[in-house]
Amino acid sequence: MSNAAAPKITIIGCGTPTPTPEAFGSSHLIEVGSGEKLLFDCGPATTHKLAKAGVPVTDIHKVIFTHHHFDHDSDFPTFVLSRWDQLVPTDIPLDVYGPPPTAKFCSGMLDEPDGLFVHDWIARVNHPGSMVTFVDRGGVLPRAKPVLVPHEIGIGTFLETDEYKITAARAEHVQPYLDSLAYRVDTDGGSVVITGDTRPCESVTELARGADSLMMMCWESHDHVGGTDHDLATCSIRGAAETAAAAGVRQLVMVHIGARLRNPEMAEARAREAESAFDGEIVWGEELMQVSAP
Repeated sequence: MSNAAAPKITIIGCGTPTPTPEAFGSSHLIEVGSGEKLLFDCGPATTHKLAKAGVPVTDIHKVIFTHHHFDHDSDFPTFVLSRWDQLVPTDIPLDVYGPPPTAKFCSGMLDEPDGLFVHDWIARVNHPGSMVTFVDRGGVLPRAKPVLVPHEIGIGTFLETDEYKITAARAEHVQPYLDSLAYRVDTDGGSVVITGDTRPCESVTELARGADSLMMMCWESHDHVGGTDHDLATCSIRGAAETAAAAGVRQLVMVHIGARLRNPEMAEARAREAESAFDGEIVWGEELMQVSAP
């Protein structure tokens, strides 16, 4: 293993579409190399959770979507406008990657004349009260509007720098209604796979082969998923553990954890199901948890 630092993982959102006091929606922050922060998904309250984690939204210049269910993307308008509102200068672009309809999602927010949030940035660019607030932060007028750069991607390596490489693979979720992708981040210090929502499938197993950390959807126990239509779109504890074992990963991080599995009385049963299929390190994700490399 290289002496380079392993990617730093912070779980921002570790829940499902069902809000609970402990978790709601999906979002993960991966810090690589010299400190670049990559945001994977932007589910409910991501912007606020980033603040609670001590991460300024202005530190993030790339957002990567696994798919466009609301529990993975509904806080994106808040994130975009909060980042833009705080940025000085304001024209630092935000690169947005993901499967279709990523481009439509971006243009439908901010493009003139009909974007859903055009009214907001127009008011902030033009009203004297907003302009003086911008100047007080160190800005120089005129204030530029938000800049989003969408990149609709498919299978394969789509982003490569001197510090990291990101590769996408098909995740089997709710096709043909939405495309879904899983991602692998490789650095000199280690590798992380973020599955998004998926059922166990060969494409995800191959993407994760030999990875250090696998962050995988874990919605329910196998007795609630197996043999039902849930099998078509989602992953049980056993399914995540079997994928980790088949891929030979060092660490399995359970995320997108269903509400029932969070009940304290489920702790022993969920651990037993996971450990029966995978003998590596298992981490049960919590929101704002920082995950140490194995």
